[in-house]
Amino acid sequence: MIVRRSAMELEKLRRSGLLVYRILEDLKGMVAEGASTHDLEIAAEKMISDAGAKPAFKGYYTQASGSKYPYVLCTSVNEEVVHGMPSSRRRLRSGDIVSIDTGVLLNGYYGDSATTVAVGQVNDSVKRLLKITEESLELAIDRVRSGNRLFDVCGTVEKHVISNGFSIVRDFVGHGIGTSLHEEPQIPNYVDRRGENPRLKPGMVLAIEPMVNAGKADTKVLPDKWTAVTQDKSYSAHFEHMVAVTENGPWVLTRP
Repeated sequence: MIVRRSAMELEKLRRSGLLVYRILEDLKGMVAEGASTHDLEIAAEKMISDAGAKPAFKGYYTQASGSKYPYVLCTSVNEEVVHGMPSSRRRLRSGDIVSIDTGVLLNGYYGDSATTVAVGQVNDSVKRLLKITEESLELAIDRVRSGNRLFDVCGTVEKHVISNGFSIVRDFVGHGIGTSLHEEPQIPNYVDRRGENPRLKPGMVLAIEPMVNAGKADTKVLPDKWTAVTQDKSYSAHFEHMVAVTENGPWVLTRP
């Protein structure tokens, strides 16, 4: 069942979303050649604690991994698609990209957002990967309108990405969000005719998160049972926003 949130609940989700926004903005400023992904983890954990919130990811259990995720951030570098784990041994180098994904639980409501940041100088093809991925998210956000259907959102991402020569990750999807981190509906970044196509209604909150590969769509999970990578080792980008359906159009909860 897709839960529709009240105006009061949306305000609480907004506060959680803005906390995640502030954390990601601070972390983006820390991304530099020589920094480790563990540095980002330590900073994020302190920011979450200082805000009186709890990390949404740390301790999150999945059947696929058979374990609880041990960090507050996912830091996915280059060919890592999602769920990359912070490490003091992973030093960022010029030419890298790092996707930073984090979530919080604040006063009973979740916030979740992601961004991909270039380290130093990256080549034009990498810049284009980030540009097209972020554009696909913005175009999808514009389709989050009462009366539209979920496939309008999914298909918008798919069309923009594919028409620009990149590929859509199919093994991981977006999701509803509220008092649980992952709620209905699932939100693939492509039109999955086997899935449900609900009409969007005010109060629904969607976490839309295009994951786009420079090469082929195929991914695999590393032996750590969390980190997903592109099989062809091509770079992958990831952007995410929480978006509420309102009578007046989309309301992005994870930016001012």
